[in-house]
This record gives sequence, C-alpha cells and structure tokens, in this order.
Amino acid sequence: MITLSWLFVIAVAAGIFALIDGITRARGRGSSVISIIEIIAAVLFLLSLFFPGIPFGSLVLAIITTVLLVIQLVLRGGRRRGGLAVTVIALVLFILWIVLSQRWIVIPGVS
Repeated sequence: MITLSWLFVIAVAAGIFALIDGITRARGRGSSVISIIEIIAAVLFLLSLFFPGIPFGSLVLAIITTVLLVIQLVLRGGRRRGGLAVTVIALVLFILWIVLSQRWIVIPGVS
C-alpha cells in the first residue's frame, strides 16, 4: 500500500516533470542520447516509488536524473523559454526530494 505524504507527492511531481522534459527534448533539436537516458532514469525513478524491486533504488535514480537535468540545462540545445521552466522545476523538485528524504533538513509535516 502506498502512503500519501508530501514527500511522495514531491517525488512523483519531480519524476513527471523530468519525464516531460526528456520527451520534449528527445523530440526537439537537443542532444537526444542524453534525453533518452533521462527518460529511462525518470521512468525507473517513478517505478521505484511504486515497486520495491527496481534496481539501484530511488535515491540513486534521483541523483542520476538530477545530474542529467543539470547537463540538459547547460546544453540547452536551442529550445524555447517555456522548456527551460520544466527543466528548472524538475531540478528543484529532485533536489528538494533528495534533501528531505535524507533528512538533511527536517520540516515537520513534510519529511
């Protein structure tokens, strides 16, 4: 059974934004190899939230996806301004989830 918490909602939102970013970059003129890796990492991250047997675990997949989002942010690839917002939102949500899930910062009611 899945427990609905703010940390879970942040993780799902981060995974969905990263998946949307990867799909739009794969369809555009960006670096498609990194986009495909980002799509795979985002899908595995989302699956690891629901199923316990996914390799590497949620934390490692979140770190991999965060690194890929930073690379995609640096290599923008001629995208419009609206696409930049999706990348930044996904990056912020992943960093927030990593910090809160590792209890580096404890916010009552969230982590």
